[in-house]
Amino acid sequence: MMNAPPTSPPATPEELYLDLLKRTLCRYAFGDSLRPVAFNKGTLPRALWAPLRKLLETAGVELVRRVPFDPEARTEGRDWPPDAETMIGLKRLHNLQSCVTDVIRRQVPGDLIETGVWRGGACIFMKGILRAYRDESRTVWVADSFRGLPKPDAGKYPADAGDEHWVYANLAVSAAQVRAAFERYGLLDERVRFLEGWFKDTLPDAPIDRLAVARLDGDMYESTMDALIPLYDRLSIGGYLIVDDYGAVAGCRQAVEDFRGRKGITEPVVSVDWTGVYWRRER
Repeated sequence: MMNAPPTSPPATPEELYLDLLKRTLCRYAFGDSLRPVAFNKGTLPRALWAPLRKLLETAGVELVRRVPFDPEARTEGRDWPPDAETMIGLKRLHNLQSCVTDVIRRQVPGDLIETGVWRGGACIFMKGILRAYRDESRTVWVADSFRGLPKPDAGKYPADAGDEHWVYANLAVSAAQVRAAFERYGLLDERVRFLEGWFKDTLPDAPIDRLAVARLDGDMYESTMDALIPLYDRLSIGGYLIVDDYGAVAGCRQAVEDFRGRKGITEPVVSVDWTGVYWRRER
């Protein structure tokens, strides 16, 4: 598996396209960028800022701040690019490419899904891989609330106590925005399907027969478990389970370990970078 940026340049037209696509999706080496000023939900600064923002918008003005480009942070997926479609960085995009191309090569049956898509970049990349290798048999499932993360229920999920992901305004991206991003890359068609809502409501009855690659990016214990429970049994033998937040969020890591323990999963967890992990289902 490919866990780091390649040391040699892409060799085929497909690889050249995918290399350009992933660098564009995460805005690698695009230089400094501008981030719109925003404040977290439920805060006094947000309440005070709202009327001023509307006033500026009527004048066609947006307040932004400059964000310096850090190539190491962008490779590792440690920053939130202001204008990119994904924040997972080059290493996790390389890993995603390796997993998807491997299931195509080995003809592992099943669709592709990401649970927790932000601006849709990883899903766009998965669709781009299918397009590059002319695989028209698989669907890319785009699963998200499209309004941010749920407020933690610490009574039911103690591991989420104190989790503040739900207040981050930048994590709430609408389905319309994600569809527009797919269209911008010429990759929106009938084999891109959206599952809009909380995972507990959309995933158990989703019309998905088999999965070849499932990429979980739900941050919290609740969101991670709500994806693992309905999806893992649909993952084909030889398919890949990828978890984005395993190293970064203790609640996510605990959900993965609890689930693996209950299911008796013994396949080794392989690190991609400082937070991303994956394993291939062998049984």
